[in-house]
Amino acid sequence: MTGATIWLTGLPSAGKTTIAYELADRLRAEGRRVEVLDGDEIREFLSAGLGFSREDRHTNVQRIGFVAELLASHGVHVLVPVIAPYADSREAVRKRHQREGTPYVEVHVATPVEVCSVRDVKGLYAKQAAGEISGLTGVDDPYEEPETPDLRIESQNQTVPESAAAVHALLTERGLL
Repeated sequence: MTGATIWLTGLPSAGKTTIAYELADRLRAEGRRVEVLDGDEIREFLSAGLGFSREDRHTNVQRIGFVAELLASHGVHVLVPVIAPYADSREAVRKRHQREGTPYVEVHVATPVEVCSVRDVKGLYAKQAAGEISGLTGVDDPYEEPETPDLRIESQNQTVPESAAAVHALLTERGLL
């Protein structure tokens, strides 16, 4: 069975994790092996001690990319809802997958910052606005949008099941399901 890494990148509160878990449920119902590498869990367990400097964010993304490729190369569909704000970091993960011959799909959850700040599931935008935190991706820290993602989802214009179905359709089209 062929695995693949499906990387969902986007701003905080864009809907990456919600879409990933919806898709994971669908794939599991089809009998597929699935893992979700949630960015918050990775930071707690695999990347504890890393901060949010450009270098630390790059290291975090590379660690996640390594684990994702390893799992995908063993037949797991790995869903990675992680901001990964820098294009060069995401490209390095893509190249690792290409070198290993492991399928990789990049999905840009292209939710506008105005929508994300209203959703604000973790309260990050409110904390940034209050001056309690800085370095919030897409507000006072850069987010380099993917120029040519395999799929772009505007989550503000469709339901979570519709977004997950769009990713599922892409995977089917690419022969990854």
